[in-house]
Amino acid sequence: MLPRELNTHPHFTHNETPLMPNLPLRILVLEDHAFQRSVAVNMLQGLGCEQVLEASDGAQALALLDQVGSVDVALCDLQMEGMDGLEFLQRVGASGQVRSVIISSSLSADLRRAVHQMVALLGLNLLGDVGKPLHAQVLAELLDTFVNRQISPSQPQRTTTLASEREVRHALAEGQLQAWYQPKFNLQSGEVCGLEVLCRWLHPTRGLISPALFVPVLERCALLDEMLFAQIGQALRVQRSARAQGFVLNMAFNLQTVQLANAQLTSTLKSLLAEHKTCGSSLTFELTESGLLEAPATSLESLVRLRIMGCRLSIDDFGAGFSSLQRLCQLPFNEIKLDADFIRNLAHEPRCRAAISSTLALGETLGMSVVIEGIETDAQRRELLALGCTQGQGYWYARPMAGADLLNWLQQRNHRRDSDE
Repeated sequence: MLPRELNTHPHFTHNETPLMPNLPLRILVLEDHAFQRSVAVNMLQGLGCEQVLEASDGAQALALLDQVGSVDVALCDLQMEGMDGLEFLQRVGASGQVRSVIISSSLSADLRRAVHQMVALLGLNLLGDVGKPLHAQVLAELLDTFVNRQISPSQPQRTTTLASEREVRHALAEGQLQAWYQPKFNLQSGEVCGLEVLCRWLHPTRGLISPALFVPVLERCALLDEMLFAQIGQALRVQRSARAQGFVLNMAFNLQTVQLANAQLTSTLKSLLAEHKTCGSSLTFELTESGLLEAPATSLESLVRLRIMGCRLSIDDFGAGFSSLQRLCQLPFNEIKLDADFIRNLAHEPRCRAAISSTLALGETLGMSVVIEGIETDAQRRELLALGCTQGQGYWYARPMAGADLLNWLQQRNHRRDSDE
């Protein structure tokens, strides 16, 4: 089916979006219902899209793409006769013929959310989910976002190439891998109740380097333990300074499952704790649940030894993998950190609310505290409080910060609290 030409005289009601400047976009509308397809095409033309293509099923859409080339955005229904939207997305996932996808479907929210995951796994960019019926204002905002993303002043390109082993070893030796801190807080009182310790590479010429570019190298070169022990040493010094200001703060460190096999893990930790004159109860170790499903006996021994030392153990990103309740009962954890994705979807996905409530109840039954990750707004905080959550972490409260900045931040909070009394 050939593309329809741009309609330069669209007719909108007073509730719809007026004609926008021409958008240099090629859009594909995949919709089997003729009237709804016509509405979508006319709406996109009215929004000023340069070229709007249409197809009534996935097979026709693929043939059209082969004929005219790639498109910027596919506005895609999911249910249709012939090849449906799911199979179409599977086919174009590896082809590069579709740059972004907008889902337009009357399927239930839980099914559409599963499709969102599918789109991400296929390597496609999900621009939005507009449901049905279509609204011009919503479409306009999504297309504007797409265009601005393409024409905005280009940011300095951050390399996606992993650092070399030599660079990472040098960074470790020179102390360039620094511990940064993100507070955990009490949702009701706002008081700091702990800190998650994160690793940041402060390169002397390249600035802040993402952990994604060096942590895989540390893992491949068996340097995770060296980084961990360096982090713990830095963090315990900051902890001592914070204690001098009147803040008793637990420090939480991310631990990979593979590190549990290190026979020297607990003995080295004991030495570090003795050196800094503190006890195991001042530390928490966070492990992602996916690596714990098949934890061998050696890993279980390390977990038990850490608990015997007084350390807390937290299951990180809980709910992001395929949770095993049996393993949760078997392993000696005393904290659950619920994955941030549940909070991001809390407002519009009832199942996320149910999952949070169930996890809070599970934690209470098992005697485990529950920390909610990814809190970004006060509305989220208040909604979580209403559900019974007491501890959280996220940008609403504080972003990760260097040790010196953390101590200043704590001091300023002390001064504000004193002045309010």
